[in-house]
Amino acid sequence: MKKNIIVTGAYGAIGKAICRQLARHGHSVTMVGRDENKLQKAMDEIITATCNQLLSIAVVDLSLQADMRRFAESWDKPLHILVNNSGIVPLNRKETAENIEMQFATNVLGYFWMTRFLTPALTKAAPARVINVASYYAGGLNMEDLEFRERKYEGNAAYRQSKQANRMLTVAFAEKLNPLGITVNSCHPGDVNSKLSNDLGFRGSMSPEEGAATPVWLATDKSLDLITGKYFAHSHEVTCEFSKDKAAIDRLYEFCEKMTGSNSEGQVIGS
Repeated sequence: MKKNIIVTGAYGAIGKAICRQLARHGHSVTMVGRDENKLQKAMDEIITATCNQLLSIAVVDLSLQADMRRFAESWDKPLHILVNNSGIVPLNRKETAENIEMQFATNVLGYFWMTRFLTPALTKAAPARVINVASYYAGGLNMEDLEFRERKYEGNAAYRQSKQANRMLTVAFAEKLNPLGITVNSCHPGDVNSKLSNDLGFRGSMSPEEGAATPVWLATDKSLDLITGKYFAHSHEVTCEFSKDKAAIDRLYEFCEKMTGSNSEGQVIGS
């Protein structure tokens, strides 16, 4: 069955490999990112490699709530699968046009907002899935200073806490969206040699295709139809130490929700 799929961060090493593998499955894949030229080039490469014409691109700044809201409101089809994959590692602290620290906005709120705003489309396609590409390189989340306004900014520390947040918010969304027929899981894609891993100071030993295997498995394998709120690596469930503190998970979710505005009718999209 052909499914409608959105993949964010779609022209990065892992994102493009995820799109390519999903295209080989014959699905309709919308590739999302902020650089139109890179999106177009990646899409053309995948169409050539797979002969799948059911690909499209969407130019969205994944650090800006307003841009993601615009995209979600323009989406007019059921959405079977959302793969939140976008990620950055700025060397210096920067803020978005919405005055949010750039890495937290992209790596954490980007996942939160895409899931929140696209919940109606996912509900229409239920059973539907959300896959959050996280990392084993996670920890150090500081709820008192999530945007490094008080601490000295350090790119790797900001990245690690963003990946912890991804795993925690996966648990929160899994609980909230389960009644709607939407499962939410997170994964470590592996030690992929990519620009992002190089920016973190790692070379990586795996290819992008190997890194895409677990996210694609989570998106497509029928054995996972009822599995939600879990963390995976190398296509196996792994115990996640960050999933046990429900108070911290709820607090993080509430913080993200407070940073989420309402639509033109005054209603929070996805509620």
